[in-house]
Amino acid sequence: MTDEDQVGYVVKVAGPLVVARGLSDPKMYDLVRVGEERLMGEIIELRGDDASIQVYEETGGLGPGDPVFSTGMALAVELGPGLLESIYDGVQRPLDLIRDATGNYITRGMEMPGLSREKEWEFVPAVKDGEQVAEGNILGTVQETPVLEHRIMVPPGVKGRVSGIEGGRRKVTDVVAVVGEGPDAVELTMMQRWPVRKSRPFARKLTPVDPLTTGQRVIDTFFPVAKGGTACVPGPFGSGKTVIQHEIAKWADADVILFVGCGERGNEMTEVLIEFPELIDPYSSEPLMKRTVLIANTSNMPVAAREASVYTGVTIAEYYRDMGYNVALQADSTSRWAEALREISGRLEEMPGEEGYPAYLGSRIASFYERAGLVKCLGGNERLGSVTVVGSVSPPGGDLSEPVTQATLRVVKVFWALEDRLAFRRHFPAINWLISYSMYMERVSSRLAELVDPEFESLRSEAMALLQREAELEEIVRLVGLEALSTGERLTMEGAKSIREDFLQQNAFDEIDTFTSLKKQFLILKLVMTFYREAESALEAGAEIEEILSSPVRERIAAAKFIREESLEEFGELTRTVAKAMEDLVPEKAGGGPRRVEAAA
Repeated sequence: MTDEDQVGYVVKVAGPLVVARGLSDPKMYDLVRVGEERLMGEIIELRGDDASIQVYEETGGLGPGDPVFSTGMALAVELGPGLLESIYDGVQRPLDLIRDATGNYITRGMEMPGLSREKEWEFVPAVKDGEQVAEGNILGTVQETPVLEHRIMVPPGVKGRVSGIEGGRRKVTDVVAVVGEGPDAVELTMMQRWPVRKSRPFARKLTPVDPLTTGQRVIDTFFPVAKGGTACVPGPFGSGKTVIQHEIAKWADADVILFVGCGERGNEMTEVLIEFPELIDPYSSEPLMKRTVLIANTSNMPVAAREASVYTGVTIAEYYRDMGYNVALQADSTSRWAEALREISGRLEEMPGEEGYPAYLGSRIASFYERAGLVKCLGGNERLGSVTVVGSVSPPGGDLSEPVTQATLRVVKVFWALEDRLAFRRHFPAINWLISYSMYMERVSSRLAELVDPEFESLRSEAMALLQREAELEEIVRLVGLEALSTGERLTMEGAKSIREDFLQQNAFDEIDTFTSLKKQFLILKLVMTFYREAESALEAGAEIEEILSSPVRERIAAAKFIREESLEEFGELTRTVAKAMEDLVPEKAGGGPRRVEAAA
């Protein structure tokens, strides 16, 4: 059926919401083209003969009587070689190509395919003629970038015997293989189309156990997220949500990175678009963009496309997951996505829920985060892939009890609570260590013990106990002053201060401090805790608290975070130096020499 067979007409225009009548056989979430300029839209409600359409472009100039063309297909993205290094808008239009064609702003009705139809890729078959394949099996590979091999898979729902497969240079629209025989034969290209609102199938979902290393010490050590997990970063304006999202996108040890700027300010997305192409991946030493896809839907773009942008991002993430890769998806910010839902819901005249958000807000947020996970991929083998979703939330005034934050916290398992109070004190990342949590801690800790050191978990627990004790002592200091504390309690305060300033605090703009490996995180924390333990022993043996607190070795502890990754052997000598410095502060006893304090290894 052609577009001309399904022409309807506009009866009402309310901002991005257009009501059409006369469409032949309309279905929910069908893709339509509105007006003579053929603006992209999606059916989101059906009432009798009227179809409510969410238009993803500016609707100025539309009026009753304008034509509406139905495609009969759902909003879908193109999946295939060429996704990496691309910069798309919320509906997968390549922004760099649009800029070259029309300038800095997207022309209304602009249509441009998500994947280049001209570029050729070297296709290497992985199966032979006559072999039996099923959905998810790998037909062949393409070296998409120097760091990632793109695996061409049999699409879901297709199975049979392979015929006509041949390697060589191919475009994404060229047939690379035929599966099946006779009338059931299916011609396969390197490109698939998949509806964004439908999850891609998998064989089985598994429990995430491996940590997603981000290079951020407060996250990896105290509140880790697992590969295939979900995390939420709520915080007020100016607390550093976007910087944390950028840092995770830059340094996470995932195979593929997707960054979705959903309703972000243009200057913040500009920073991403300028900075990312210049960054070097610490894992491969190649440009970071070689494993990155950026989706930019800034706040001046049509509000309706914000909702589509997160689905576009997670669908691309699932595609790379199905190849057997670990994918990290950053969504910044889901609050602006929720605001788009609220605006469209209001124009649909739906019954509002709390604070005007639609009653289905919670289920929409849950359905998005539910698409994260560690899975056994289709294809009859042991191929595993994961999608990790980290969403930031921008609660008005930092109020964590507002609907979007609460609906998100009900479904995610990691909570990084940002506080403007910490940000104003120039403590970044401004994650409050007393109210944040990670439900992956138990499983991830055992893996950290295997990957780094068996002492990692006990060291982390000891440090967290010290921080919690500091919070209790701060209440006493506020009430009666520092003089009310014993020398042991003063040392506790100083030990916790060292954890905060020398370990938790991290400079995202310093070449060395911006990223810390798991091994280095363990060594820094061990150094800080060695100082506290040895100082505690020295204090018990008669050392003066003032001498301990003013020891020159503390400056070397503070500078340890700037030791380069290739020089980690320096920590061993530094740890022994700290222990020796505390030992030397113990006064000599009658009848014996100075008390011996055992140096930590």
